[in-house]
Amino acid sequence: MEPIPLIVSTDWLEQRLGDPKLRIVDATTFMDIPENGEAPSVYSGKASYKEEHIPGAVYADLLHELSDPESQLPFMAPPRDHFIKKMTELGIGDNNYTVIYDQGALVENPVVAAYWASRLAWQMQYEGFENIAILDGGLPKWKAEARSLTAIPGSYSPASFTGLRRPELLATKEDVEKATGDDNIILINSLSPEDYRGETDSYPRKGHIPSSVNVFFGSHADMETKRMHTDAELRKPFEKIGALDPGKKVITYCGGGIAATWTSLILNKLGQKNVAVYDGSLNEWASDPSCLLVKED
Repeated sequence: MEPIPLIVSTDWLEQRLGDPKLRIVDATTFMDIPENGEAPSVYSGKASYKEEHIPGAVYADLLHELSDPESQLPFMAPPRDHFIKKMTELGIGDNNYTVIYDQGALVENPVVAAYWASRLAWQMQYEGFENIAILDGGLPKWKAEARSLTAIPGSYSPASFTGLRRPELLATKEDVEKATGDDNIILINSLSPEDYRGETDSYPRKGHIPSSVNVFFGSHADMETKRMHTDAELRKPFEKIGALDPGKKVITYCGGGIAATWTSLILNKLGQKNVAVYDGSLNEWASDPSCLLVKED
């Protein structure tokens, strides 16, 4: 099977609806951020999936079924056997290609429709799945273009899978500690500039990991058109920090390892293949008082 692009358009997907080798996955998870500054609440998008989704799509529950239930941190990658079992039960395996989408990251402000889709794509890549794409603009763009929707649940026959894990795609806290003193590794904080500077109370402690630079994940798409920026535009912030240098390794992080996967995917799209995601991100780092954080005035 020929490789498919990392990002596909709504036209591209619509032309392939009904292809027996295609698997469409709705990975929506919602985040509700209170205006009073309290911690955000996160909940499954399964109810929204049941109301409407792209024809043929199945639902992948990142919150309840595809995160490590034994971890004290949210959304950590689950044990390999567990993840593979869930994905093959959905019909995803060796002999198909997969397009993942979501309905937008936030309840009131989608920010970018690919935030959760990229998380599932990264987990699949980490475990060795291939031929995975993200739908540019996700369901918001699909709906805005008046493309077909259904409430009928998608269903595929169980699949077989023989791929191998790619451990180089995941960074641990120890990897990040070493990276802070290594000029050949670029640490990218994918959160908002306010989070990066330590102006918010979103995490156990304020600030960013030493030596890390800020490239906000929400800046990669146009909020009106729901489309990603051109490669030329996407390149600018990464070229500025040297992240596209093929001789460098890049580690992306955010708050809980979700937005960091979107940054990782963009870097892959731009040709930087040596990228790892710090899965624990600030949820883990800021909870450990021995790990340094930097705040900016």
